Amino acid sequence: MLLAIDAGNTNVVFALFDGRAMKGRWRIATDPRRTGDQYAVWLLQLLQIQGFPREAINRIIISTVVPRALHNLEMLAQNYFGIEPLIAGQAEADYGIDIDVDEPRSLGADRAVNAVAAHAKYAGDLIVIDFGTATTFDVVDFNGAYKGGIIAPGINLSLDALVGNTAKLPRIAIEVPKGTSVVGRNTEDQMLIGVFWGYVAMMEGLIARIRAEIGRPAKIIATGGLAVLFNEATDIFDAVDADLTLEGLAILAERADK
Repeated sequence: MLLAIDAGNTNVVFALFDGRAMKGRWRIATDPRRTGDQYAVWLLQLLQIQGFPREAINRIIISTVVPRALHNLEMLAQNYFGIEPLIAGQAEADYGIDIDVDEPRSLGADRAVNAVAAHAKYAGDLIVIDFGTATTFDVVDFNGAYKGGIIAPGINLSLDALVGNTAKLPRIAIEVPKGTSVVGRNTEDQMLIGVFWGYVAMMEGLIARIRAEIGRPAKIIATGGLAVLFNEATDIFDAVDADLTLEGLAILAERADK
């Protein structure tokens, strides 16, 4: 079985695959100081609870946008599983796609892996929206080449900035505003409308501009934790694929075995 590890800015997600079938998924808050030993205490218990023997894992692949976290994840793989892990984008786990931008090496591993998975699963030109700490829009052409994209503040970052830089505005939860009015009658409703519908308008506007620039029909693939929430409020998504990054890691590991 394959253990895929996706280390993002907010969470590290571990997923267990049997071929392309995901058998388990666990997440923990990202902390670059967390050692391989600390990861092991947490992860091995979860594997045992769900009935997965450590010995069943014979491959590990890691993708990270937090460079300081990589060493400790490698120590987890080496010391507790006896496996030299694949690193997404390196050696046998090379992305295998054309990264057609000014500085290809600056592309985040998560975005490259999303491009790999999206092209493998969906035909034609694609725009992948990933709702993470930042919200990214990535353009993948019909040949699978990565053509560039957009980085915007994630909605929670936007809310943090709003609350953190004002004296009286309260902390609110992100949810679909109730009713159809965009004129709030109290402070909390006004904040939620501004953040949520403002974000939807930003997405729809950027997608329209990207599609006009591509000049061909393009499918919109949404992934990340808030994709399902936004799918309730807009019809721009052609598919919501919550596990796109993890599936991309499984694809890279599968290719490395051939």
